[in-house]
Amino acid sequence: MSTSIERMYGTLGIDPKVLAFGREIEASLKERFEKIDNTAEYNQLKVLHAMQKNKVSEACLYPSSGYGYNDVGRDTLEAVYATAFRTESALVRPLIACGTHALAIAMAGNVRPGDEILSPVGKPYDTLEEVIGIRPSKGSLAEYGVTYRQVELLPDGSFDYEGIRAAINERTRLVEIQRSKGYLTRPTFSVAQIGELIAFIKSIKPDVICMVDNCYGEFVEEQEPSEVGADLIVGSLIKNPGGGLAPIGGYIAGKEEYVDNAAYRLTCPGLGKEVGASLGVSLPFFQGFFLAPTVTAGALKGAIFAANIYEKLGFAVTPDSTQERHDIIQAVQFGTPEGVIAFCQGIQAAAPVDSYVAPEPWAMPGYDSDVIMAAGAFVQGSSIELSADGPIKPPYTVYFQGGLTWEHARFGILMSLQKLCEAGIVKL
Repeated sequence: MSTSIERMYGTLGIDPKVLAFGREIEASLKERFEKIDNTAEYNQLKVLHAMQKNKVSEACLYPSSGYGYNDVGRDTLEAVYATAFRTESALVRPLIACGTHALAIAMAGNVRPGDEILSPVGKPYDTLEEVIGIRPSKGSLAEYGVTYRQVELLPDGSFDYEGIRAAINERTRLVEIQRSKGYLTRPTFSVAQIGELIAFIKSIKPDVICMVDNCYGEFVEEQEPSEVGADLIVGSLIKNPGGGLAPIGGYIAGKEEYVDNAAYRLTCPGLGKEVGASLGVSLPFFQGFFLAPTVTAGALKGAIFAANIYEKLGFAVTPDSTQERHDIIQAVQFGTPEGVIAFCQGIQAAAPVDSYVAPEPWAMPGYDSDVIMAAGAFVQGSSIELSADGPIKPPYTVYFQGGLTWEHARFGILMSLQKLCEAGIVKL
């Protein structure tokens, strides 16, 4: 490392001891990082192929307005997503406000009163509890006569196949499989594991809709869940597939019938995918998707770097320092609210935007406890950008993700360690 780089880290507030500790960890990760780069290269070629096959042109980058009829950019982008994710159809819209909105649309569009939703992976992400009606909420699926049940994972984090078999019944219409861990410390599921689960479910009830919450998982592996039997995959464009450029949006990809049903819920019956102007987002949507494999690779390296740093310091981390990765999220258990807060304040201090503010826990809508979020991002709430968050409740775990480049992700982790050292929580 050059002297000028060392000086720049010092200018940005990183102590030489923190920098040296990080460099020692980084040197041990060379082979793992090469594997990530290989996956990114494959996925980059996959996205490029999808764009070329669907004849993306300059005209696709122009905005539309009003009803958005015959929006060539919107329709071509959806074809690109369908090709890249190996699905029949896709819905990719700025009208979708966030990942939770995308999931709500996909579920509400494909269930009817009297149907039941099953989660075979335990509790869903916090914000889905009110969508489903686990926690009472205005407009929940429960208010429309849709019931819900879940099967907990086994103590080792694997699927309870016998419990799932017993839970599936004549009313089971949609199975919601959350790939990533959310605010839990369970493992994230690989595409292969999800494929095995879907095959088991389909062997019991072939007509059930298997929907995968793919948030944080896109482009981490060479395959997506849609390639191993998922009828629908759903995600947010301010996570992996937006590449840090998409200013809003979400996607729903899968079988044409189910995507169309979701589109009728997003707009209205009779209109579906035919309306919805792209306004000015076609360019960042296309360009972000093109960059997404490389951006995701940088975030993935940051997660592995964080795991190795904090595990060596004695903290419980999920995944651990050696486990294979299936999403970009890294959980670190501090055991105290002070640890979570110091970590998040370090991530905020490393941001390009609002680095001078200190995040504090607050009662964020959709959660059952105060939550702290650090995200000095170009796009508000973008978690493919360097970010960290966590609920202020036991076991006081922080969830780190993102970094549009590996260099920024590395700096963010070093700054989090710097703040923990300054708070006396960590000693090097």
